[in-house]
Amino acid sequence: MNNTFQFPVRVYYEDTDAGGVVYHARYLHFFERARTEFLRTLNFSQNQLLHEQNIAFVVKSMTIDYRFPACLDDALIVESEVVEVKGATILFSQILKRDELVLTTATVKVACVDLGKMKPAALPAEVKAAISK
Repeated sequence: MNNTFQFPVRVYYEDTDAGGVVYHARYLHFFERARTEFLRTLNFSQNQLLHEQNIAFVVKSMTIDYRFPACLDDALIVESEVVEVKGATILFSQILKRDELVLTTATVKVACVDLGKMKPAALPAEVKAAISK
């Protein structure tokens, strides 16, 4: 599972505070978008999984380390790698970079949830197989 997915992000005015520095919570948005687009590259739509299988992916836990700030107009890359796949969870390692400088890192555990029961659900076999390739 050493495939790293790269997703470009541009920092807009709405992402920053009055000083032009990215607000800490916006990093979560950047990481979320990258995980969503990673699933799209595997031909899975979260909307489709929601409507066809009544499941959703939710963040169970996250550890984030802010090393350097991102600023207005920065062109960034989010690198996402699947570290571990279990019955109902996927563990991601994510890195936000500007050029080669690592700005922020995150370890994110995402759980698959049955929305009807609001309980963990096994990852669909096709999703698990695609992610595990």
